[in-house]
Amino acid sequence: MHRSDVHADTAAAVRVRRADGVLEMQRLARRGGIPLLLRRLGARTGADVLLMDSAGGMASPLRTPLGDAQGDIALRAVRELTVRGLKSVTIDHDGLTCIALPLDGPRGVGMPVLAAVFSEPTAPEVPLLLADATSALSLSWMTEHTRQQQRRLQLADARIREAVVHLLMNGQVTVARQIAGTLRPTLPATIRVYVIEAPPGVRSQVADELSEAAERAWVVPCPVYANHMFVLAPAGSEAHPGHAAKWTRSASLTADCCIGVSDVVPLRDTATGYAQAFHALAAARHRTERQSSFTSNPDLALTIGPEVVTWARGFLAPIHSHRARRPQDPGGAELLATLASWLSFSSRATAHLKIHRNTLSARLASIQELLDLDLGGLADQAALALALRAIAAEGSAPPQRSAGQVPSLDELLQLPHVTAWAEHQFRPLRAAGIPMCIPDTLATWLRLDARIVPTAAALSLSTSAVRKRLTRSESLLQRSLLRPPSAVHDLWLAQRSLDLTARKPAPA
Repeated sequence: MHRSDVHADTAAAVRVRRADGVLEMQRLARRGGIPLLLRRLGARTGADVLLMDSAGGMASPLRTPLGDAQGDIALRAVRELTVRGLKSVTIDHDGLTCIALPLDGPRGVGMPVLAAVFSEPTAPEVPLLLADATSALSLSWMTEHTRQQQRRLQLADARIREAVVHLLMNGQVTVARQIAGTLRPTLPATIRVYVIEAPPGVRSQVADELSEAAERAWVVPCPVYANHMFVLAPAGSEAHPGHAAKWTRSASLTADCCIGVSDVVPLRDTATGYAQAFHALAAARHRTERQSSFTSNPDLALTIGPEVVTWARGFLAPIHSHRARRPQDPGGAELLATLASWLSFSSRATAHLKIHRNTLSARLASIQELLDLDLGGLADQAALALALRAIAAEGSAPPQRSAGQVPSLDELLQLPHVTAWAEHQFRPLRAAGIPMCIPDTLATWLRLDARIVPTAAALSLSTSAVRKRLTRSESLLQRSLLRPPSAVHDLWLAQRSLDLTARKPAPA
């Protein structure tokens, strides 16, 4: 065979092997990404192969850390390549050789540099092998970079939506609208709040499905409960007034999730809508269709009337007039927001407010001192919850002095229409066929500050038996009792109203 023919056959074989090598690297990149590809390059070349950014930092982790000498020569090569804008750099120093090649990427993206450090002489085909590997590495790095950017955008979007809902829950509608203006859809004037409870581990998938199905709604992961989601939907999105929206009846939701639906509320009453939906969720857990709408119940603050606002202003006056001593200390408005969150979510208020548990404890201690109350007792908790609702319904006006005598809470609870409201609260427990042990257990639990263990001891029951009876009460009352936000404060006030009325002497 002629020498030229042999040379042509050899060149063709080299091209075939090179093409096979490129295809193999593409397969490795798809199967294991950058780490697997770098390990294979290291095995084939006998070098320490890594990716470095333009500042000399590691862009890919190594199984075995580089030695000082290897790290120094790799850093020199990367800096030389970056400063001079070269396509490749080879540096020899103290028996070490480093080959550096930049990865290809779009303009404006800081692509890393492929660096290979050899402690022995390199084979002639190694530089070509490294150059061929840059295409697969570039594709893998850009894919991972794009995914990271998408995750950051999704996280930022979720954080902004969570912040908007947090502002709405605190009644700061104007600021919430300003922030929400950067996202879509716009916040409606009236809403219906949905609380959706998903099975563990699938909340993200359900949230994605909801975002597609409920196009005009806000879907926000709950910052307090890991398996809950808020949905703020326009009040007119349902086909028939008083019914949940059509998207709540999709197969993916009805099969795996529980859904609680609020009444139609103004946007400024998002906190009220959330509490309603949460109570409806407690009822939905016991239903075959796994959905429930809130059953309207007169609000106690509205039932009492204007007198409750006068009482609430005097009750909360020490906090309204409180001024922080130091710049880092909370003022009166922040203490009230903390108190409202704690009454709604108990210890989970740390997740709602994004504060440390020590910060929460310190703020609650300040509130106790200012108001001279015992926040561990259900009586003071119920009074504070009623006062906050009364002030929220009236608006955030500063406290004013009343011209007449300010009524006490007990006096308000003894009003005839309030007593009628209290009887209405317990009516589902007094229906025919309901064992007396159910209302008796609830009454004992309320009397003992809603604590399970003392209630079990007082009734000579196990804690699981007490929980089962309270769960039955939840189903009958269609209100949440064991998980905050809870109806326990309203029920305690209702029980107090009935007790005071029973003690009141009949008129002569």
